[in-house]
Amino acid sequence: MEAPLVSIVIVCMNRLDNLYPCLEGVRAHTGVPYETFVVAYRFSPENLAKAQADFPWVKWIESSEVRGFSENNNLALRQARGRYCFVLNDDTELHGDVIGALVKDFDRLPQDAAIVSPRLLNADGTLQLCGRPPYPARYYVLQQWHLHQEPIDDTVGKTPLFGEVFRTSNITGAAFLIRTDTFRELGWFDETYFFTPEDIALSTLARKRGYGVYVDRAVTLVHKWRTTATRLSPAVRPAAVRGSLIFFSGGSRFKYFLLALPVWLAESSKRAKAALLLRRDPSEANRIAWETFRNISRNIFTRETPKQIFIKYFHG
Repeated sequence: MEAPLVSIVIVCMNRLDNLYPCLEGVRAHTGVPYETFVVAYRFSPENLAKAQADFPWVKWIESSEVRGFSENNNLALRQARGRYCFVLNDDTELHGDVIGALVKDFDRLPQDAAIVSPRLLNADGTLQLCGRPPYPARYYVLQQWHLHQEPIDDTVGKTPLFGEVFRTSNITGAAFLIRTDTFRELGWFDETYFFTPEDIALSTLARKRGYGVYVDRAVTLVHKWRTTATRLSPAVRPAAVRGSLIFFSGGSRFKYFLLALPVWLAESSKRAKAALLLRRDPSEANRIAWETFRNISRNIFTRETPKQIFIKYFHG
């Protein structure tokens, strides 16, 4: 069997409302030879059977154990046969040949190019993200205190390499095209981080190995992340904060403490504010917010891994 040019990898956590528009967009608009993997994460038997019947051209991988973003993606990535891998969130929609356009970019990119990503739009058409600038550890700490906001357009003021293609520093895991052999060399996604910052970790490692990271401002897709938040926040967020601190501290316990202390203070203040709101209005949303900040502040100085933290608070 002839190998596809692109291996598309999508992880879905039992959300057919997300998955169906995503797969329909892939099928309608992809103009290059491809294979599609969907990692069916903790699917109900009914949803899995329905999805398999409705999309027989998809290669389905069942994932019933508790796994994070990196682990689930890696289940499929290790089976990829394409020259490129296109990692795609299930809460995205393609309205044009995004994949084909990014593949064409590689024909003109330098030999050191490893990754090229599209411009992401919110569901209302506004800009969500176009490339990502360097993100040092101090920015992460300042962001917890709302003293730093990551720019959403890393191409402003820059000269394109060609067309609308710009060099950038980091990607988002929502959608990007990467050379499969390079991804394999980098060890796929680092499973240490479970949820975040696996995309920044991958970008950082690629650049350290001498590879280039790019964004094509002319290629767009919709990422509906603001509309797909779930009740999993009390498990996801503390795991994400722990993973971020592990990454930004670079293995140094001293640096971890220096980063963790101001983050703990910030999250503790948010916890106190959430407790007051919950007392005034015992709504489900306020309860989830309070539990989230409580769990974050409790687990910043733990020795548990991000995955262990997630499992501790995961109910489902």
